[in-house]
Amino acid sequence: MAPRYRVLASQIAGDIENGLLQAGNKLPGLRHISKQHDVSLSTAMAAYRYLEREQYIEARPRSGFYIKPRFENEIESPRLSHPDSTPKLVSNQQRVMQVISASNQPGMLRLGATVPDASFLPVASLERALSAAARHPYGRNHNYDFPPGYIGLRKELAKRMNQLGCRVHHDEIMITQGCQEALFLALKVCCKAGDVVALESPVFYGLLQIIDTLGLQALEIPTDPKQGISLEALQLAVEKWPVKACVVITNFSNPTGASLSSERKKTLVDMLARNNIPLIEDDIYGDLSFATQRPGVAKQYDNSGNNLYCSSLSKTLSPSLRIGWIAGGSYIEELNYQKFTANAANATLPQLAAERLLISGEYDRHLHRMRAAAASSMSRIREHLAKYMPAGTRITQPQGGYTLWIELAENIDTLKLAEKALAENISIAAGPLFSASDKYKNCFRVSCALPWNEEIDNGLRRLGALAHSLSLS
Repeated sequence: MAPRYRVLASQIAGDIENGLLQAGNKLPGLRHISKQHDVSLSTAMAAYRYLEREQYIEARPRSGFYIKPRFENEIESPRLSHPDSTPKLVSNQQRVMQVISASNQPGMLRLGATVPDASFLPVASLERALSAAARHPYGRNHNYDFPPGYIGLRKELAKRMNQLGCRVHHDEIMITQGCQEALFLALKVCCKAGDVVALESPVFYGLLQIIDTLGLQALEIPTDPKQGISLEALQLAVEKWPVKACVVITNFSNPTGASLSSERKKTLVDMLARNNIPLIEDDIYGDLSFATQRPGVAKQYDNSGNNLYCSSLSKTLSPSLRIGWIAGGSYIEELNYQKFTANAANATLPQLAAERLLISGEYDRHLHRMRAAAASSMSRIREHLAKYMPAGTRITQPQGGYTLWIELAENIDTLKLAEKALAENISIAAGPLFSASDKYKNCFRVSCALPWNEEIDNGLRRLGALAHSLSLS
């Protein structure tokens, strides 16, 4: 007769294989399993360890055991990108507005835009914080908060950055209307029309829109979907072209989810410092690590004041607050001036509410829940994409954030796929949106910040069917 722990493990494995337990879900605690199956704690632990060895589940430090995707070992990661090696003006970004417009349409399965579903956000806590902010004493909530923004919030953000090893004073931080404005202002103070900007490829299309608006040239650098921007290729580009700024999402990049290791972050900072090139670091997804410890940032290695750190609470707390910030280093005075000329001030109530949530610890408690929800959702969506998409499909496996980058066979045009999907109320972001030169026509991005339900399953199944039909045409 098989040992008791093997019998229990077989029961759990069967539930996983039959779909009764879904990939990404957290398994019950050991005490619960012990009581439910009338076994000892040591037997329950032995069963879980056996399932872990057999690749059914994985342990996450200080969090518990989670079900692994069944297709995890079969899904290959997308290849290293090979963008054009010359600077280019940005074109065809009008397609982006189709994705944005679709995200606002009722009845749409919103896989295209990276907007977290309300169920991922601390709605009740935020409502309480906004209500308290509206009753702020001394009429604080009725004043303009001119640049650099509300000092209370800036102090809290400076504390968090110092915890990451960044030597940043609150007077070096300026509040912005989301991370998009932070990136816009950073490029505006570092560059002038016609200048060359180095960036990852594929790259967040919002950055390409900024480069287009400012009349800059995009120099796309080969990027690994796991390790991030190629530092070797970047060094060659810097030697060949008059690069005036470099923009990198250092943690859980959009769209690939790639992250630079601590060593590579430091190498990036040192390389650009030697060439006197400003690094504009976008860390908007840094708080959404699936691991216990949040990853560090490139800013912590900055000794020159030539690094501009941009981030936001839009992806974690609420998009509606429109709170971003920039730690501008030696550029902070010019940033404050450009911010004032653009829109004078930020809304005060959201800043007061955000300060309250940061001070109270509610934000960090919320992050713990959101990370688990994002990890579970991404795992399920990745598994079902692997099941429904044509053979040979490659999918990234980020360790944080909530975007997946999917590479299909070269003969599948994702612009056509996006068009056909949109006709069936499914929104995705086609690959060419993420390049200045219309590359990645066989790739697309999906956002995973959605609670799993039958609608998503049906939508992914239909998306797979559409991809199959295009592969045969």
